[in-house]
Amino acid sequence: MSQTEIEGLLRQLAPQALGAVVRRYGHFDAAEDATQEALLAAATRWPEDGIPANPRAWLIAVASRRLTDLLRSEQARRRRERDVVQHMLPEEWLAPAADKATADSDDTLVLLFMCCHPSLSPASQIALTLRAVGGLTTAEVARAFLVPEATMTRRITRAKQAIKDSGIPFRMPSGPERAERLAAVLHVLYLVFNEGYASTSGPDLLRADLATEAIRLARMLHGFLPDDAEVAGLLALMLLTDARRAARTGTYGELVPMAEQDRALWNADQITEGVALITEALPRGPTGPYQLQAAIAAIHDEAPNADATDWPQIVALYELLMGMSDNPVVALNHAVAVAMAEGPGRGLELLGGLQADERIAQDHRLPAVRAHLLEMVGDRAGARDSYLEAARRTTNLPQQRYLHARAARLG
Repeated sequence: MSQTEIEGLLRQLAPQALGAVVRRYGHFDAAEDATQEALLAAATRWPEDGIPANPRAWLIAVASRRLTDLLRSEQARRRRERDVVQHMLPEEWLAPAADKATADSDDTLVLLFMCCHPSLSPASQIALTLRAVGGLTTAEVARAFLVPEATMTRRITRAKQAIKDSGIPFRMPSGPERAERLAAVLHVLYLVFNEGYASTSGPDLLRADLATEAIRLARMLHGFLPDDAEVAGLLALMLLTDARRAARTGTYGELVPMAEQDRALWNADQITEGVALITEALPRGPTGPYQLQAAIAAIHDEAPNADATDWPQIVALYELLMGMSDNPVVALNHAVAVAMAEGPGRGLELLGGLQADERIAQDHRLPAVRAHLLEMVGDRAGARDSYLEAARRTTNLPQQRYLHARAARLG
């Protein structure tokens, strides 16, 4: 197995190992530190020693031993401070390795709900879950929230402490408690998937491991709550969007826009599954934002080519979405759909209203869309300037190269 494949496996196993260690020992913060050390040991040893027969059990065992050491060290420190006679920790804290039940179970979904505990603010719920379950670095989480990394570090640290102080049991919530956390859980999975589908920075356009993990968790959640229409809608949205993955990049990793993609490369099985999910979910109601986004994705995926896309229907769905929440990204996508349905001039008019919105004014997507629409109306100089402005704003290298190439074509 290559180094890249090992890294992908470790990213998949990380939240499972962390969940198992937290369930057995508690001590969320220390458990995460111990799990990170186990992952580092695996990344160092597995390329030379080979993958263990049960890699998740290996990670849990190593993390458990490390956590035992940490707890012993902490207890010793406290004993020294209190100057009391040394004694042993409780036996259940000192087990050197994970038992079979711990190793064979996947507690990722429980961990997900735990990170979305109501004692945390919504922003902290999402940040901690992206870090602990999604596997994003603190820097990546900070970019998702558009805040400095130091700010996000403090936020995640406070969230871990709040969970520790709350003393909440490591179990799946039920009834009203579960309903209270579900909205945050869905939003977290949505953000993890989006980071995988369009990475905020780095050399690759997408991070398939994150998108795949988000889909896996959404499948687990749908299996747990099969009658929840928004859970089904989110899974459908992920499947229908991820179905285009193979066509989104060219031979050298360059970005290929949807209108130019080879639709024969789209994953037909995922499209079929996604369409079936959203078709079944919509009549059940109430209709939520994930269902509407999935319906939009289905319209794109079912069109035989870009010219056959039903843009008026997409416009109508985006208008329903805009009625549910004041989201500038939805407004931007609505402007694109209107431009395709009614002409680029009308789309440019709508973009003007977004210029003063601080939530998106500095986002690269705003000048990128403006550039495309200016190019459609024949304003080559304006389009070129906007493409270059968009390239300056994005930190994703394939997006930068694409935008520079579009600008270069215009002289």
